[in-house]
Order: sequence, then C-alpha cells, then structure tokens
Amino acid sequence: MTTISRPAERSQLYLTKITTRDLNVWYGEKQALFSVNLDIERNRVTSLIGPSGCGKSTYLRCLNRMNDVIEGCRVEGKIALDGDDVHGEDVDPVQLRARVGMVFQKPNPFPKSVWENVAYGPRIHGLATGRAELDEIVTTSLERAGLFAEVKDRLDDPGTGLSGGQQQRLCIARAIAVQPDVILMDEPCSALDPIATARIEELMEELRARYTIVIVTHSMQQAARVSQRTAFFHLGAVVEEGETGKLFTDPREERTRDYITGRFG
Repeated sequence: MTTISRPAERSQLYLTKITTRDLNVWYGEKQALFSVNLDIERNRVTSLIGPSGCGKSTYLRCLNRMNDVIEGCRVEGKIALDGDDVHGEDVDPVQLRARVGMVFQKPNPFPKSVWENVAYGPRIHGLATGRAELDEIVTTSLERAGLFAEVKDRLDDPGTGLSGGQQQRLCIARAIAVQPDVILMDEPCSALDPIATARIEELMEELRARYTIVIVTHSMQQAARVSQRTAFFHLGAVVEEGETGKLFTDPREERTRDYITGRFG
C-alpha cells in the first residue's frame, strides 16, 4: 500500500482541506449518517455541534477511517483529503491516521515516559534516524502543545503521572509528533476542569496556524469561542454549516435556532 501524498508534494491552492460528499454510514442495520456534505477548510477550527447521538463522532471517525475497526460498520460516499480519496485502494489507513491525528475525549497517554509517549509515533513511522532527531521532535512537539516548560525536567517520568490537562496536552503533542495535517478532537475538554479547558482552547487557536482542526463539542459556548466554522448535526444529517458567528446569531434553519436557544438537545 502507498500513502496519500502529503501537501508538500501537491498544489497548495486548496482552500478546502477535507471534502465530504454524500456520506452515508451504517452500524449493522442502523443508519447513523445520511448524505452528509461538508467541507473542512484549511487552517481553521471547525466545530461539530448537536445533541447526543446525532452523528458528530461518527463523522469525525470517518475522516481518518477509525470506523474501519468497528465490526459491522459500512461507509458509502466520498471523503477527500487534499483532493485524494481516503478510501482509495492504494491508501494505507495507518499512514492516513498519521496525517489525520486524533485526540480523544479522555486523555489516554501510553503507560510509558513522557518522552516515549511523544517519540513512539515518529520512531515507528521512520521520521527520525537517531536519538538526537527524536529528541528534537519530542521537544518541538511538546513546545507546540504548550507543555515543554512544565515537563522538561520530567521527561523520564510516566505520562500517566501528569495532571488531566497535562495528559491531554501530551496526547496533542503525541499527535503533532508524526507531522499531521489535520487534528481531530472528540470532546477533548469534557473530562477537564475549567482552567485546563481554557488552556486547551488557547492551544487550539495557536495550533491552527499549522494544522486544520475539527472538534466535536457539546458546548456551544466552546464552539463559539474556538471555531471559525460550525456544522450543526441532527439525526445523522448536517442541518446547517457556516461561519460560526453567523450560525449562532442568524441561523438559516429553524432547527438550528431551536437547538441554539435550548428548545431541544
């Protein structure tokens, strides 16, 4: 298998990083997504909002083919990353997931040292030729995740010994270390206290200069704070998407207005 070509090998004229067309997803007999059409723009934060069970996380998992590992899941339609079909026959899902990294709801550092958590991905993907290069990748990744200053004297300590907010930033550093283009975040702050949440939100603003970010959140306040674009999902379909400010202040669809004003969800 080969990987999808990285953007350095392609034209940089794409404003849209990920294109989704007529995406349908089933878990067994139950259909979870219905004809989803959505564009994810480069170097912006896109929030996916909507009530529980509306398809937000299912859509997120489609972007790096995490649904492939779920038995009975069937996906139809097209998702393109920089114009390339992520379901193409020559696409290696492992390489795709290096380009489209994921940060989960609950921090999940490996039961290894802080250094090993970050170095693991670059090592198995062959991104470094020796310890010196790995050290540089680890330091740079931790700096970009806003964590290096806090752990520079604890790199040999277990990652699981960090605070919850630090663990989540360690997971972000781990994702950054394999040189992704896109970072997916599935409720990344739901297990964190308000101070740690604010730090992750600040970090998203810093990271979008280098990465395209897609975040699933139940918090409309968070979506309004961190994202430039928002998509509202309901019953497995995208009801409305657009610039975050406009969607929250002047939605086109009545269902969007009802959700934002708390009439359901």
